[in-house]
Amino acid sequence: MMKWMKPVLAVLVLALLSFNVLQQKPVFYIIGDSTVKNGDGTGKGQLWGWGSFIADYFDTTKIDVQNHAMGGRSSRTFITEGRWDKILSTLKAGDYVIMQFGHNDSGPLDDTARARGTIKGIGEDSVEIYNPIRKVKEGVHTYGWYMRKYIREAKAKGAVAIVCSPIPRNDWKEGKVLRSSDSYSKWAEQVAKEEGAYFINLNEIIAAKYEVLGADAVKPFFPGDHTHTNIDGAKLNAEIVMNALKEIKPGELINFVKAK
Repeated sequence: MMKWMKPVLAVLVLALLSFNVLQQKPVFYIIGDSTVKNGDGTGKGQLWGWGSFIADYFDTTKIDVQNHAMGGRSSRTFITEGRWDKILSTLKAGDYVIMQFGHNDSGPLDDTARARGTIKGIGEDSVEIYNPIRKVKEGVHTYGWYMRKYIREAKAKGAVAIVCSPIPRNDWKEGKVLRSSDSYSKWAEQVAKEEGAYFINLNEIIAAKYEVLGADAVKPFFPGDHTHTNIDGAKLNAEIVMNALKEIKPGELINFVKAK
């Protein structure tokens, strides 16, 4: 009796494991910097990123929304700190990765404070530095190189990659919000198109929205500096992200959005 029970049990275990895999919800991973996730408090002066409010738009009984963005990170340091590898360890076919980097990529490559900068552009340039933070030699690449790495590795897992250009800062000139259309916004779009990823030009869309509202109305969104939004600013940006996602319809994502 035991001879035939073992193979039967093995088949049942395999069937159960297969069922569990099939029943796993897709995951909507969010990665980026402090403009995407910035704090968890609710105080009046608390700063927030737009990624903290995306889950409100989804039916989370059908899709899991995980905001892995972290303040102070660049496209480079999100990788070198092992944060991307952690996501890759669970990333699977049918998942989504939405990414927004650039605000911190313009910093120095090897300063003793953060050493988080990347080489400007999207080429294959690289330079070896001594990283005083990690205390190791490190090959530093271009912003585009790191963004390509995210896209390619996400797609290799069967996930859908969505690239966002960095949200604009509260910087104005002659009634217009200053864009990064000649730098990180352009580079993000170029890489997304080259790699066949979805692209949301948050830099342009949000800047245009700010201009409609006017500088006086936008100013309260930035209580501390010209980069980080409060809860109202973050919620506005989250709404803009969701409207863009509905427009570009990446994968099957629209099926997980809450009905109005």
